[in-house]
Amino acid sequence: MTGTTIGTTTIDGPTIGTTTIDSPTIDTPTIDTLRFATAGSVDDGKSTLVGRLLHDSKSILTDQLEAVQRASASRGQDGPDLALLTDGLRAEREQGITIDVAYRYFATARRRFILADTPGHVQYTRNMVTGASTADLAVILVDVRHGVVGQTRRHAAVAGLLRVPHVVLAVNKMDLVGYEEREFERIVEEFAGDAAESGLPGFTPIPVSALAGDNVVARSAHMHWYRGPALLEFLETVPVGAGAADGPARFPVQYVIRHGEERYYAGQLVSGALRVGDRVTVHPSGATSEITGIDVLGTAASAACAPQSVSVRLADQRDVSRGDMITAGVDVPVLTQRVRAAVCHLADRPLRVGDRVLVRHTTRTVKAVVEDLAGAPELSVNDLGRICLRTAEPLALDDYADCRRTGAFVLIDPADGATLTAGMADLNRPA
Repeated sequence: MTGTTIGTTTIDGPTIGTTTIDSPTIDTPTIDTLRFATAGSVDDGKSTLVGRLLHDSKSILTDQLEAVQRASASRGQDGPDLALLTDGLRAEREQGITIDVAYRYFATARRRFILADTPGHVQYTRNMVTGASTADLAVILVDVRHGVVGQTRRHAAVAGLLRVPHVVLAVNKMDLVGYEEREFERIVEEFAGDAAESGLPGFTPIPVSALAGDNVVARSAHMHWYRGPALLEFLETVPVGAGAADGPARFPVQYVIRHGEERYYAGQLVSGALRVGDRVTVHPSGATSEITGIDVLGTAASAACAPQSVSVRLADQRDVSRGDMITAGVDVPVLTQRVRAAVCHLADRPLRVGDRVLVRHTTRTVKAVVEDLAGAPELSVNDLGRICLRTAEPLALDDYADCRRTGAFVLIDPADGATLTAGMADLNRPA
């Protein structure tokens, strides 16, 4: 086996609440930023892999490493347990497991990185959805001794559902099987079938030993048969997909600012670009106008692009309010009151047909009724499924595969405001 790349490609989605472990901001002149998430079954070595990646790339502060050494010693371990660099919550350190999404920020000479170490337990699938929802790449770990298990397939399904552009299959603990090539090939062949079934466009397999450091930052001397990149090398060179500025112009209005007789419409440009002089359409009303001014951080500009926060002035005094969406060009969103979507249910209380919910899409919140759950009686916490909603007012949606920010939404309990479900619009799915 020669480190075959079996394809890859993706999108953006809803960010659905997390706990973040703080890290210092790194001001390094790098080319771009790669967001990636790690996933895998319990004890496959996710946190150890991330710890090794940070340690061997010299991305750990001295006091952080000393804290890990003290925590490891208190647990009777001879050397530092690198998993503790990401297992930052007290409960996680005491139990030796990951139960929340731990974010870390680091950089090399080639690229900045934002990584999310996600839980392996099935009851924390919703946390994996959180970590992968904005990821450009997912690293799915497999213990070479145990092979592909149910949770591995679940994580592949989540990566496929969220259209993560690139997937790495990290076959871990190769040191425990004598670094045998045939053991690596067995796992790759086993995972390939599940990847195709999950809708993954491809994956890149890399044999590693997180504990020993083989093929994590540097290529391993123990696996001469593998001629592909080490994990960090792949992360540094994998193409990052088209940025938000390259998509169709989408500007959800967050605030209306009145200054004398003039109105400014403020918010974040989530996709594409707007220019003074552009003809625009306001959704859902369908009213048209022309951009006469753009302000960025209080300074007049001739143009703006995603993800800038801006205020826009229009030529006409249109009835524009929070929740409306301003678009430019012929590539417009679909205006609909019937929403079909893939979903992950996040709440402890189940979601049932007939439930009345609120749909929060960009800056717009509308009432809705759950019409169908693809034949399922209900969705329980961490369930993946499909849904059909009937909304009280139209939403300007894009297919999630085309634009994460305007194809994503969350369902909210109207009684207490709790987040219930994360949804990814599937407009191409037949009714």
